Amino acid sequence: MQKNVGGLDRIVRLVAGLGLLGFAVLSDSPAHAWGYLGVVPLLTAAIGSCPLYSLIGIDTCAAKR
Repeated sequence: MQKNVGGLDRIVRLVAGLGLLGFAVLSDSPAHAWGYLGVVPLLTAAIGSCPLYSLIGIDTCAAKR
């Protein structure tokens, strides 16, 4: 799997993922289950590759081979 997620993009994904998971854990709202979707940006930040970016041809990674 080729890396297509750059540094700033990874940081934004990490913060968004942690925020969503925090909402899921700390919220009493019935909508708290949606917060568990925060796992997706955390995983894409961790591996540095986004399947959706691959499908639509986006690459935010500065390093080119």
